Amino acid sequence: MKMERRRSFPAVALPLLAVWALVMVVPCFAGDPYAYFDWDVSFITAAPLGVKQQVIGINGQFPGPVVNVTTNWNVVVNVLNDLDEPLLITWNGIQQRKNSWQDGVLGTNCPIPSGWNWTYQFQVKDQIGSFFYFPSTGFQRAAGGYGGFTVNNRDVIAVPFDKPHGDITLFVGDWYNKDYKALRKALDDGKDLGMPDGVLMNGKGPYRYNKTLVPDGIDYETIHVHPGKTYRFRVHNVGISTSLNFRIQNHNMLLVETEGSYTVQQNYTNLDIHVGQSYSFLVTMDQNASSDYYIVASARFVNESRWSRVTGVAILHYSNSKGKASGPLPDPPNDFYDKSFSMNQARSIRWNLSAGAARPNPQGSFRYGSINVSQVYVLKNKPPAVIDGKRRATLNGISYSPPETPPRLADEYKLKGVYTLDFPSRPLKGAPKIGRSLIDGTYRGFMEIIFQNNDTKMQTYHMDGYAFFVVGMDYGSGQRKAEEHTTRETVFPGAWTAILVSLDNVGIWNVRAQNLDSWYLGQEVRVANPENTNKTELPIPDNALYCGRLQKYQNEQTPHHKTASSASATYRTSGLLLLMLLLVGIA
Repeated sequence: MKMERRRSFPAVALPLLAVWALVMVVPCFAGDPYAYFDWDVSFITAAPLGVKQQVIGINGQFPGPVVNVTTNWNVVVNVLNDLDEPLLITWNGIQQRKNSWQDGVLGTNCPIPSGWNWTYQFQVKDQIGSFFYFPSTGFQRAAGGYGGFTVNNRDVIAVPFDKPHGDITLFVGDWYNKDYKALRKALDDGKDLGMPDGVLMNGKGPYRYNKTLVPDGIDYETIHVHPGKTYRFRVHNVGISTSLNFRIQNHNMLLVETEGSYTVQQNYTNLDIHVGQSYSFLVTMDQNASSDYYIVASARFVNESRWSRVTGVAILHYSNSKGKASGPLPDPPNDFYDKSFSMNQARSIRWNLSAGAARPNPQGSFRYGSINVSQVYVLKNKPPAVIDGKRRATLNGISYSPPETPPRLADEYKLKGVYTLDFPSRPLKGAPKIGRSLIDGTYRGFMEIIFQNNDTKMQTYHMDGYAFFVVGMDYGSGQRKAEEHTTRETVFPGAWTAILVSLDNVGIWNVRAQNLDSWYLGQEVRVANPENTNKTELPIPDNALYCGRLQKYQNEQTPHHKTASSASATYRTSGLLLLMLLLVGIA
């Protein structure tokens, strides 16, 4: 069903339709349901690794709340920016069908000024799976502001496994005790961030498995389970730049889904989860509970003796557990000098071609040899280089610098000179440069993108607006090979990964390094995918923000920072008013 254009809710009206940190689902008899959220994004004080610092919370919560909706629901999120700088929220993996206006990145949106609010409104059209959201500007993800985004199957669509007893979301990621603004300044000054101070699990530090490595008094995460039951774990790497190996002591993890695609079900005792990736496992509580069990996320492809502190440890606690976890952590893969284990593991993840997903038909697969590929781009990254006196990251020799006017907004108002449509399909020769060039995509064409990693670090890449599939990965220069049917965008050092994507979603879409430092330093490009006829893209929203050369169109908004106590009172009242409104509407 095509989503109808709806009026955006102003700041004074939306609290009547939301309850703080909870979702109100309002049946829409003429279409799909709506889920309303009201978020106050602000700094809160926390000490996840024992050092007090400012983190970014949502409604006082770090990490933020999980958005839990169902295929085709409409999601309305009213965001109050209580930070001291502009903010955008992006929805990693939500495709925003025909609606790049809601993507929450600088290519389509002006940032929300400090003290202002803005309402996102979009439909999770024909999607299921495990995703997450996060702040997309100013290196803010390094301070938090992230949370889960779960899209459930409709009741009429069969799920390829029995319903689990519980659903558990785990955010894992590297963490620094330095403020994110200090980290940002270090990058601006041409410095490397160095080794992280640790790994967080759900915003908490490690269990004290080692008295030398872990100080006393650290708050750690505990997952409570019942013996004999099966739970679904949705694990997201929300960190800055560190690949992590995830494992649960003495338990197999049955991989069933990754970022909206059901997978061939196979057991893993551990799995590498790279930055920006999301996996979902079924884990059966089949142990004797002689003690609690470790849940571990440790740094990969590093000198483990030097990086031993960069390990996240949570506790799996059976209801009949006989004692605390103790002893050494379960071993990670022993392949520091040989990454073939990790690459083979990535290759082993394949689509379940017989399962339905958002629709009743099987997920299916394109026949690689019969696809008419209309465009081929080789995107090569190299170690950071100095450009105009600044340390920058590049793709094909170009370091992207976002213009003050978002390109999609510039298109709407037919502004010239904001960007160019001349991003090279092969790496440029000569010195790297800063640019604002976009890929000129062919609407409804097939594009093959070969990511080539000439750096020494692991990279992962993300493409907004689309689901793509990987057709090959290997070491070397990036030649085609047999179809892999995997769904990953991992690119190993000195290796390549090729993907195919059907450009069937009109708009301007972000292709970026998921490693936050590489992205911040310019390793991204945008794909412009305009329609020639039969315009289907949703119109610019009524509440669009304006900046750059279009600043004159922006109406001023009185800043209205909230305190926790006043916000709580507002939300309590709003829930009561919503109930009254619903009763009036039904009567």
